[in-house]
Amino acid sequence: MIEDVIIIGGGVCGCSLLYELSRYKIKTLLLEKENDVADGTSKANSAIVHAGYDPIPGTKMSRYNVEGNTLIEQLCADLDIMYKKIGSLVVGFDETDRKSIEKLYIKGNKNSVPGLQIIEGEELFKMEPALSHDIICALYAPTAGIVAPWEFAIAQTECAVKGGAKVEFNAEVTSIKKENGYFAVDTKKGEYKARFVVNAAGVNSDIVSEMLEEKHFTIQPKRGEYYILDTTEVKLVNMVVFPCPSKLGKGVLVAPTVHGNIIVGPDSTDCPREATESTMDGLEYVAKNALRCVPSVNLRVSIRNFSGVRADAGLEDFIVGESKCIPGFFNIAGIKSPGLTASPAIAKDVAGMLLDKGLDSTPNPDFVAKRKIIRFKYLSDKEKREAIKKNPLYGTIVCRCETVTEGEIVDALNRTLPPPSLDAVKRRCTTGMGRCQGGFCGPRIMALIAKYANISQIDIPMDKEGMYIVTGRTKRRRCVYEK
Repeated sequence: MIEDVIIIGGGVCGCSLLYELSRYKIKTLLLEKENDVADGTSKANSAIVHAGYDPIPGTKMSRYNVEGNTLIEQLCADLDIMYKKIGSLVVGFDETDRKSIEKLYIKGNKNSVPGLQIIEGEELFKMEPALSHDIICALYAPTAGIVAPWEFAIAQTECAVKGGAKVEFNAEVTSIKKENGYFAVDTKKGEYKARFVVNAAGVNSDIVSEMLEEKHFTIQPKRGEYYILDTTEVKLVNMVVFPCPSKLGKGVLVAPTVHGNIIVGPDSTDCPREATESTMDGLEYVAKNALRCVPSVNLRVSIRNFSGVRADAGLEDFIVGESKCIPGFFNIAGIKSPGLTASPAIAKDVAGMLLDKGLDSTPNPDFVAKRKIIRFKYLSDKEKREAIKKNPLYGTIVCRCETVTEGEIVDALNRTLPPPSLDAVKRRCTTGMGRCQGGFCGPRIMALIAKYANISQIDIPMDKEGMYIVTGRTKRRRCVYEK
């Protein structure tokens, strides 16, 4: 079968495009090299919906950022994705920082970011009492927000698949050829054909591009390291707190998460592709810079450290559009911050480009515009009783830290994009995200995956393929009645 469009890469950009194309009668296939979507940069970032004051005016990045900020809020409402508009502050410590903040304010106004203000004095500390009193001013952006980035990708993919789109996992692309008017895409899982190909391969987008084009950009992966603090610290700050940005990026932030934690980070260091280990130097750098802005950050209540790798092409703008030398081949590359925020706007733009190339614009009658899931933890007492009455599985708590029920896990296992691993359940239900990090609920969740997927627990990975938790029996207890 020849597809209309093949999308390479299941991060937020690839998944947003899959969802956008599912609006139309278009045969679309997403190829992902891992066993789940959002399993790279999209699951390991700051989870910030940026306002849009930082990109250079007139760039694609600035347009996509501001447009995406609006689109993402509506998408989260439609698809029941965890999101909060909480605002952000860029803080300054001296007159040099003040000049930087004034420049950001001017850029933001040129980018049409609504509601920007420069705040100082007592007004600033009323907004954020935990800020260092060495701070003299801040840029306030009320349209900034926070989101669950992996859920943003998963929700859109689930709805797209329900509407007729297709996804192939463990399908790493090994070569691409254009012949007889279509593209032949070879993967470790087999060959797929399409009229158009969109490269949204993240940190590997330059490798995919060079399968067809001459080299015209290079991805230098940048690792960013983070702390996640326990929910006991949730009242530390009310909004996203940034320092003044530098050539290394937006700097070490301190912010709430939609799940009730505090996230602290990242740094920015060159690294090999997919080098997601945490380092002593990186975490010390993050700690030092976070404490400068918010001195009361208590890193002793960190429940998790992690790092993510960003796709930096060394440019001031995103690489989005059709290849100049290979008609029908499109790149979505060099998507560093604010890539998460920009992703729905990038998807709309690229979908428009594909429609202009002759794809069928007939609306898809099976398009899924809405999604609703149960999050037992956030229900009222009355709603909890009603949920349990309809399905007794909601009455069994599996993850005590995050109050996640068996019913929620079973719901996820029965959706159109069932979780293939322990961490994939975490990304759908928040299991294992609390203080014990899955120590209590992990075995029970593995048993549920084995039951509903009809597989052995030995075949259940922690996350990616090959990351197995159980490898077999070490010994067998002999019954006293055996001879």
